[in-house]
Amino acid sequence: MSKLSALLLTAIMTKTAGWSVAVNAEATGKDSNHQTPETLIESQLKKLDATIPIESITKSPMPGVYKIMLKGGFVLYSSENGQYFIKGDLLEVRGSQLVNLTEEVKSQQNARLLKSLNKEDMVIFSPKGETKGVVYAFTDVDCGYCRKLHREVDQLNALGIELRYLAFPRGGQQSPVHGKMTNAWCSVDRKQALTDLKTGKSISAEIKGDKAACSTVIDNHYNLGVQMGINGTPAMVLENGQVIPGYRPAADIARIIESQS
Repeated sequence: MSKLSALLLTAIMTKTAGWSVAVNAEATGKDSNHQTPETLIESQLKKLDATIPIESITKSPMPGVYKIMLKGGFVLYSSENGQYFIKGDLLEVRGSQLVNLTEEVKSQQNARLLKSLNKEDMVIFSPKGETKGVVYAFTDVDCGYCRKLHREVDQLNALGIELRYLAFPRGGQQSPVHGKMTNAWCSVDRKQALTDLKTGKSISAEIKGDKAACSTVIDNHYNLGVQMGINGTPAMVLENGQVIPGYRPAADIARIIESQS
């Protein structure tokens, strides 16, 4: 992504939800009569920056408004002529409930991304009996609340919840934590290695895996988290793509999963 594209996305994403911007363009000129709304919207964004990471442009449920999916899980809305763009959540009244359609879209995208993962690349703590739900947890071994969550792994398993750890070293690829987590993923007993690190100990399990391959797994998890909008740990994601930011007690996680079944 170019510097201009990044600046544009930053400007769009950091304004208030009710903010809109008019693009100085010829959206209502003669040529626009021969373009679809999707083409108009794309051309308006491309005039600002040809490298804008557009994934799709489709009609939203709201008449006259189009939904723009950008890489990284960002969602924008646009007028049909591509002259006005809105950053914010689109809400729908369903009976007596107000449903956040934007969050639904993000969750659907997250769920697709999670399905693309290999279980072999995760550190998984499974219940001994029936599995009633699955939680993906982006974790950092030096994070205090990640350690607190880890102390409740047995409680989660007793409640029928499988915990699948994904690596998210908050300091990035050059941080010391990245090296620690690479060693954990290269251990013959990943679960023990992760438990050691989360209790402030050195890894007791033998480290014998391919360090370069393990480092790549850590990078892939971290990049996935960034793509899903994760910016802190722990961050839990349900199978349906719903993100649960921050630490939540095992009982709360169980209630959330049960409410969706």
